[in-house]
Amino acid sequence: MALTIWESLAVLVAGIGAGTINTIVGSGTLITFPVLLATGLPPVTATVSNALGLIPGSVSGAIGYREELKGQRSLVLRLGVAAAIGGLAGAVLLLVLPETAFETVVPVLVALALVLVVLQPRLSTAVQRRRTRAGAVTKTDGGPVLFGGLLLASVYGGYFTAAQGIIYLSLMGMLLDDTLQRLNAVKNVLAAIVNSIAALFFLFVADFDWTAVLLIAAGSAAGGQIGAKIGRRLPPTALRVFVVVVGVCAILQLLR
Repeated sequence: MALTIWESLAVLVAGIGAGTINTIVGSGTLITFPVLLATGLPPVTATVSNALGLIPGSVSGAIGYREELKGQRSLVLRLGVAAAIGGLAGAVLLLVLPETAFETVVPVLVALALVLVVLQPRLSTAVQRRRTRAGAVTKTDGGPVLFGGLLLASVYGGYFTAAQGIIYLSLMGMLLDDTLQRLNAVKNVLAAIVNSIAALFFLFVADFDWTAVLLIAAGSAAGGQIGAKIGRRLPPTALRVFVVVVGVCAILQLLR
């Protein structure tokens, strides 16, 4: 369908906002998705067009965090496998499950992720102390628990993507001994993988609105750079507070 000039401008601005928010924490889909629906796009078409359009934003955000990605290649490759598998599974579920399938579980997942983000410093310290008392060497890859958790989070990400970044941060913050900024850098790469895999699948089986895709792509690419500049300057506590605020807004939006 043809978008009006004002609708096109709204989608472009939404793309910038989504790219910015996604790079800092996640949940940018909660900006673009309602705008796409407001233009008259069907839910599935809006979802797949949004997934494809947000890829440049995820890549742009990851590039903006390239300094924080140094030394994390092996971790990114390992967790990237979980992201790819989960993203493809979620994309398949989008086409076979009813649209209301995740309406109940999604707010619960986001709320749980927010609790973990808030408690992450204490929980990480407790885990580290337990390992020290047991004489265990601290794992650097999170083990099978992190791989499995990110796999499930990526299934959800391939299905809808909203707030997947918050879930990623909560899981990695719990199981990895690293700074929140470095974990955020990994999160941006994983989000790019999920969106890319899901969009590649959708290219063969779903209908896109290419005008919306291009507008979101342009906006999210710019937003990714904006988000990286803002996010990298936030101290850990401020970044954690920002995650919680965005997450609460996401829950309220999902419950409407």
